[in-house]
Amino acid sequence: MSFNLTRDDLIRSQNYIAGRWVDAAAGELFEVGNPADMSLITRVPDSTAAEARAAVDAAHSAFAEWRALPARARGQLLKRWHALILEHREDLGRLVSLEQGKPLAEGRGEVLYAASYVEWFAEEAARIEGDIIAPAVPGRRMMAVREPVGVVAVITPWNFPAAMIARKIAPALAAGCTVVAKPAEDTPLTSLALIRLAEEAGVPAGVINIVCASRERTPAVVDAWLAERRVRKISFTGSTPVGKHLARASADTLKKLSLELGGNAPFIVFDDADLDAAVEGLMAAKFRNGGQTCVCPNRVYVHEAVFDVFADKLVARVAALKVAPATDPEAQIGPMINARAVDKILQHIDDAVARGARVLTGGTRVREELGPNYISPAVLADVGRDARLCGEETFGPVVPLFRFGSEAEVLELANDTPFGLAGYFYSENASRIWRVADALETGIVGINEGAVASEAAPFGGVKESGYGREGSKYGLDDYMHLKYLCQGNLR
Repeated sequence: MSFNLTRDDLIRSQNYIAGRWVDAAAGELFEVGNPADMSLITRVPDSTAAEARAAVDAAHSAFAEWRALPARARGQLLKRWHALILEHREDLGRLVSLEQGKPLAEGRGEVLYAASYVEWFAEEAARIEGDIIAPAVPGRRMMAVREPVGVVAVITPWNFPAAMIARKIAPALAAGCTVVAKPAEDTPLTSLALIRLAEEAGVPAGVINIVCASRERTPAVVDAWLAERRVRKISFTGSTPVGKHLARASADTLKKLSLELGGNAPFIVFDDADLDAAVEGLMAAKFRNGGQTCVCPNRVYVHEAVFDVFADKLVARVAALKVAPATDPEAQIGPMINARAVDKILQHIDDAVARGARVLTGGTRVREELGPNYISPAVLADVGRDARLCGEETFGPVVPLFRFGSEAEVLELANDTPFGLAGYFYSENASRIWRVADALETGIVGINEGAVASEAAPFGGVKESGYGREGSKYGLDDYMHLKYLCQGNLR
């Protein structure tokens, strides 16, 4: 299988600012590689604060006209963008797999997932409404109207390069905001391709601007946006430490923030669960994108009465997963994003084993001839509760199994974390379902379901997993503010 695209112009190697594809002023570039074989794909601009400020200038200049455009007209532009994404879904899916490493079936699926957000918010644009408020005294008319916050800075992660940028830019544009964006340095190409299609759809110059930067230059770009009073909101998906930095650094200008941060998702299998369904749900939740997702189960608690049966069923499924590059049509687990990710995964496994865990399958580098970024998916049993992976996201294909004895015990363990993004549990007991759903301290709960993401649902966490919601009818709220209007002397 080849990853050649039918449209070579979708592989962009420039920033997009004020409706023009441009190089960084200093002319510096950084490399974007294929994690499957470490080969070079292309080079993109290594931007500085100068490009960041130029992007803000463009977005600020375009804001007044864009916000004045009727909501239905903004929605029509988003629908054209959506149609172009679907038209080029094969090229985009290949590009996702090329730069991120996930199997091609997942790359294609991610593009459809990204498109679903563009379509959803194209339709939501026409549903931006306010309220008429009953006046407190005679002779007044009072109302609340929703307005766009202004220029939005979007900072996206590497694990879903199509879905994350679509999930942030689509609601911003629907609300009437303009955007400056910085994609992750590991996977900028899919984002650039999507912006190329937005340009083709007719989104006006300056409404969307995107700049690339290496890991070393990223702080300079983001700090420029943090200092800019014209940037009124930041939407970020990434690590909790970086999210905390953004919150602190944005305080001087009191920006609105949407922070979708780290997770440490529990997955609970009660003794009354359908074990086959629970295994299927865990496979769907854990091994999507090779375990490199923020809502992946990181701690799997299995009732002691069904532990051994569940572990055997799970090991049979996990051991059969095929680890291979995305060019292999049978691939189910691709490479990790880079060698640092593999090192962390192996460290977590070694630490758990040192504390008494047993490796039931996997957990080693795979076929060195493929490259350094492949690891066999692992299942660990009887993991100690002091293991590193209990407090840190592994972000890889490792399933640690813990035994528990009672509902109260497992809820205490599940909530014993500063994070609160997603949680999952399997049970056939109706009363237990609602008790546990209420008790889990997470923003997302999967009940007898492992695949929870949807453009129609609010996505986000609590505690140190951040705040704000993306997707759903609530997804526009973070890109708007309420204005209260009071007209008097009407008698």
